[in-house]
Amino acid sequence: MELEVLSEQLKNLGKRVHTLKDNINTEEATKTSLILPFFQILGYDIFNPLEFIPEFTADFGIKKGEKVDYAIKISDTPVILIEAKSISEKLTKHDSQLFRYFGTTTSKFGILTNGQEYKFYTDLDEPNKMDTTPFLTIDITKIKDVQIAEVAKFHKDNFDVDKITSSASELKYLNSLKNHLSKQLTDPDESFVKYIVGEIYEGTKTKNTLEKFGAIVKKGFSQFISERVNEKLSAALNTNVDTKISSTPDTEEIKDEVSNKDSEIVTTSEELEAYTTTKIVLKDVVDPSRIFYRDNRSYFNVLLDDNIRKWIMRIYTVNNKFKLQFNDEEHTTIEISTPLDIVNCSDILTSTVKKFL
Repeated sequence: MELEVLSEQLKNLGKRVHTLKDNINTEEATKTSLILPFFQILGYDIFNPLEFIPEFTADFGIKKGEKVDYAIKISDTPVILIEAKSISEKLTKHDSQLFRYFGTTTSKFGILTNGQEYKFYTDLDEPNKMDTTPFLTIDITKIKDVQIAEVAKFHKDNFDVDKITSSASELKYLNSLKNHLSKQLTDPDESFVKYIVGEIYEGTKTKNTLEKFGAIVKKGFSQFISERVNEKLSAALNTNVDTKISSTPDTEEIKDEVSNKDSEIVTTSEELEAYTTTKIVLKDVVDPSRIFYRDNRSYFNVLLDDNIRKWIMRIYTVNNKFKLQFNDEEHTTIEISTPLDIVNCSDILTSTVKKFL
């Protein structure tokens, strides 16, 4: 399935969940109206009990007859276990059944969901024993483009245990790192403050000292981030860069499909910075929520309305330089030094996006 189509379907489901969730009161209603459509979007035949098995039995030790809500089979082998809860329930304490059954089947992945939130588990820490921490968590009503690319790997047409597992480890620990840093930035704990104090303060680290520095660390991080953002924006708005403009024909037919090479695609921080800068430049022309990006092996795409036929700009990275190609009549190409130099391309960006409005 094309990633563009999958993205549209998942976002439409997110809108459906947002609309219906306050009127759904039972687990069965959640399954029927919210959860089953999710797996149908992923290409599974939810009406085929040989592929999508409800009330799947996986006996655990002396306990017999306990069931997990669904199991997905591929080539007659269980590969995904699914535990479903009502949308009114939080998922914080509902992974126990998945945990028990995980090691008793050939399933490599477990999914815990309440129809809005989906938690994806595997066995990174210990073979055949489900991790206590999911490697991917999504809120279908707020799903992000980078998450859609990960969910796409679970589509029936793309499902590959080895490829998903190879990316799961990085996802798990990257998310854990971001969550940890986010927590420390808003409410630094004692051990984190102690480490920072050890780097900047030569006096005795008493409890009172650590308490005093807790507020300083929090304030310092806040000011540091604000200053860096302001510096980059100021530099972008006040720097004139020489650009080399040329015209090249567009001979490519873009096909953003999820393929076996997706794991080779790495979205860089510079590409994300370019995407954010583009949204800022176009904010007075079009609602920023209508600007999306799509990454592939050759270039980074910036799109309007997540529609590949409405691509605005492509970004090519060569030898730490950036080449921008715009979807105007001449397919104008401009070379820049940093993503923030996109600010100086506001005229051509504006004229390009306006042709789709």
